[in-house]
Amino acid sequence: MQLKIDFIEGNTKRCLMAMALPVIAAMFLNMSYNLVDSLWIGNLLGETAYAALTNSTPIILILASVAMGATNGISILLSQAIGSKNQKRTESIIAASLVMAVLFPLGLAILLELFLKPILLLLQTPPETYQLAYEYLSIYLLGYLSVYLYCYFTAVLRSFGNSVFQMIAMLICTVLNAVLDPVFIHALGFKGAAVATLLSQNICLVVMLLYLGKKKLFSFHISRFNKADIVPLVAKAIPSVMQQSIPAISTTFLTALISSYGISAIAAYGVSGKLETVLFYPAMALNMVLTTIIGQCAGGKRYDRAKSYLKYALCYGCGLLIVLSVFIVGMSKQLSGLFVQSDDAAVIVGQYFLIVGIGYILNTITNGFLGVLNGMGKPSESMFLMIFYYIIVRMPLAYLLSYFGFGLTGIWAAILISHIVASMAAALAGNKQLKIAVSAVTESSLHG
Repeated sequence: MQLKIDFIEGNTKRCLMAMALPVIAAMFLNMSYNLVDSLWIGNLLGETAYAALTNSTPIILILASVAMGATNGISILLSQAIGSKNQKRTESIIAASLVMAVLFPLGLAILLELFLKPILLLLQTPPETYQLAYEYLSIYLLGYLSVYLYCYFTAVLRSFGNSVFQMIAMLICTVLNAVLDPVFIHALGFKGAAVATLLSQNICLVVMLLYLGKKKLFSFHISRFNKADIVPLVAKAIPSVMQQSIPAISTTFLTALISSYGISAIAAYGVSGKLETVLFYPAMALNMVLTTIIGQCAGGKRYDRAKSYLKYALCYGCGLLIVLSVFIVGMSKQLSGLFVQSDDAAVIVGQYFLIVGIGYILNTITNGFLGVLNGMGKPSESMFLMIFYYIIVRMPLAYLLSYFGFGLTGIWAAILISHIVASMAAALAGNKQLKIAVSAVTESSLHG
């Protein structure tokens, strides 16, 4: 099994760009994929249907976050094994993780299908949108195994330095969804969008399996399966899942809070969530990329390289986010009209981005340092940081500001404050771990 990119010996800038650009492109394609449903539903079915999609989104976000988090946790151990050039360990991790990647999402999807109705009631889904949200999600869950396996295979390939296939697979899925959506929406209404998503996900998985079978980029040997690998994989996966899921949990809480402000407010929050994926996804891509790169550097004890990768990632990432933030904030009201024709919703969207706008640059800094912590095998620290500024800071503050009469403006202010706290806390934790690791290597070399 050959590495596609040599992160430890190669040119830092070129290696970072070769890894990051395809992942960022894949994330933007993923954004386009998610926007397709929103655009077709908002324009073909109206504000109520769009609000139903918004009520469905928190559950979808949590499921996607679980898939991304668990597979990103796998890539921590796998990248470190590859960086230390331990092929036996590498094959053992792949065998155990693939078995888990099939059984876990199947069990989770079945469980959610059984309890979907009470979950929607718990989320305070309005009566006008309840049935639509239920129909959409019950179909979406049928394709969750495909979603999970996509995340799994792309995480494994990233660990080997191959990020191009993630972009290709997402392109196929996006094009399929864009073509199938209007056809099935016209035929089946709101749930047709879920059917189109289900078909595109499964077709994409088939294409992915054919590609992997032909290219043989890595090998799976069931004989390498070792149940002793399950515990460390779960130990890395759980904090990573929590880290990815906590923002979705926060979105779920805020959606329930915003539901009391009416259909236009729910639709506006849904539009804002779709637009801010343009600003969130590059940061998430940097987190994934740095998790893999820093993991290999940690496996090879090259923390000097890790610091160099972090510096360039933050520089390029923040530069990109400044440009994107200016565009989205400046055009938010006009862009809102692409999703739903509502002047009230457009005004709320404009207010949201005017208040939260600067937070996306800070979020890029946060994700950069979280990627460092993950790659160094410290996903638990990342998880506790996420709990701190989402669960302890954002959610209670949003509730209190709303309760004391600040309305939607107070909720938006709580989001901005949490971004400020997040960037400072993550920077302190990431720099501290890098210093500890460098000192440990220095001491080891002196005593060696």
